[in-house]
Amino acid sequence: MARKSPNRGGTAQLTAPAEQDADPATDETSTTTDATSTATDATSTATRDTETEASGNYYPGKRFGLPERGPGSVSSMPRRVVALFIDWLLSMVIAYWLTHSQFWTIAVFAVEVYVLTALTGCTVGKRLVGIRAIRIGGGQIGFGWALVRTAILLTVVPPLLTDRDLRGLHDRASDTIVVCI
Repeated sequence: MARKSPNRGGTAQLTAPAEQDADPATDETSTTTDATSTATDATSTATRDTETEASGNYYPGKRFGLPERGPGSVSSMPRRVVALFIDWLLSMVIAYWLTHSQFWTIAVFAVEVYVLTALTGCTVGKRLVGIRAIRIGGGQIGFGWALVRTAILLTVVPPLLTDRDLRGLHDRASDTIVVCI
């Protein structure tokens, strides 16, 4: 049973009974305490991450165990944009060569990105600028996740919405990250 105790303002406040007063067989207080401590742990972890980021010790990819610079580090946005333009220009050339129309550029681009990302993690543009997409847990991206990633990439805006690790919505949905090679 909860008791009322006065707080500084003189008003009563509900407090939980001491654990020695509760019957262990029917104790719901420990469950509440466990849930509260779990929430407190999650809050302190989030606070610690925020403090680390604010103190200047955080860099993109740190929480995934990636290095700050060099091979395996998170790729910068300018490199990704250059890779995207290279892939788009290549798709325009291929579309025009195949159909004598640039109307099919988006289809050629989609096929290129989908197939090459699924098989190697690199498109032609990514290979030329030295970056590739990898799965967070390791292993190849595969055709299923590459399809998800490509479909979201084609909508244009979600890849621009990045988190602190420079992962766009298409990367978060497919559990991938773009790193330097």
